[in-house]
Amino acid sequence: MTSKSEGAGRAGMVALVGATNVGKSTLINALVEEKVAIVTPIVQTTRNVIRAIRTEPRGQLVFLDTPGVHKARYDLGRMMNQMARHAVEGVDIVLLVLDVSRPPRETDEGWMRRLLRPEQEAAVGLVFNKIDRSTRYEPDYQALWERFTSEKGTPEALLPTQHIAAIDGTGVEPLLACLFEAASPGPPLFPSDILTDYPRKLAMADVVREKYAPHLKEELPHALAVWIESIAEGPAGWQVNGTVYVDRHSQKGIVLGQKGRLLKTVVREAQAELTTIYGTPITLKLWVKAEKDWMRNYWMLQKLGYT
Repeated sequence: MTSKSEGAGRAGMVALVGATNVGKSTLINALVEEKVAIVTPIVQTTRNVIRAIRTEPRGQLVFLDTPGVHKARYDLGRMMNQMARHAVEGVDIVLLVLDVSRPPRETDEGWMRRLLRPEQEAAVGLVFNKIDRSTRYEPDYQALWERFTSEKGTPEALLPTQHIAAIDGTGVEPLLACLFEAASPGPPLFPSDILTDYPRKLAMADVVREKYAPHLKEELPHALAVWIESIAEGPAGWQVNGTVYVDRHSQKGIVLGQKGRLLKTVVREAQAELTTIYGTPITLKLWVKAEKDWMRNYWMLQKLGYT
């Protein structure tokens, strides 16, 4: 996957952090003007740190999409939280993305406290997302932030608060201008033709998970994982083989659907999107397998790319 234009000038790494389902992945896609991260209404969809790269005449920004921090019940959830918290280390800018269509939560407060620690070196900015919603709680978030800054002190580099609606791109260009201004002069961090360094097998697996999300009840997507076993490239296209893992045998029938119809639908939808992404015909074959307690199994989590 490649970026659209070449550039030089300023460069920086920007981590997007926050609670689950605040719109980080939607914002990442808007910032690079390509679909890099999957987006569903299901919380905890993002399971890895995904780097998306924007290269243009102003320079290069490397965005880190992180899992939403949540109360973890399994090893998978704890690893996701750990990934998100570690993502703020070694970056130049941290953006705390907040969903202003709902009141502040404990996770939002936790991130504010974390970003105001004395050892915090990166520039910090607040992004108020979902300003297109009729119900908005910006004053509550602003009051909370001001309370914490008065208690702990203002970060050394504090960026102006941004108001956006990532779903339609409102406010994205002013946010980009702010980020390029805050970035330091320097050469690109990645080659100019790279859009993401996210491994291809993990990206393909994410697309399959995304296609399942609208068809499944709220809890089941969290018990579902996808592993791409092999990719065979040929002149007529790619043959991609993968396995859909569920936590219990009783879930296999749900994931397959009556007479295998749901699996066929997901394969068809995923094939179409992957063909568009990679610019070559893709034939996708999926098998469904029950792997009890895979979310607690370190070796399974390692295989699936979650460690």
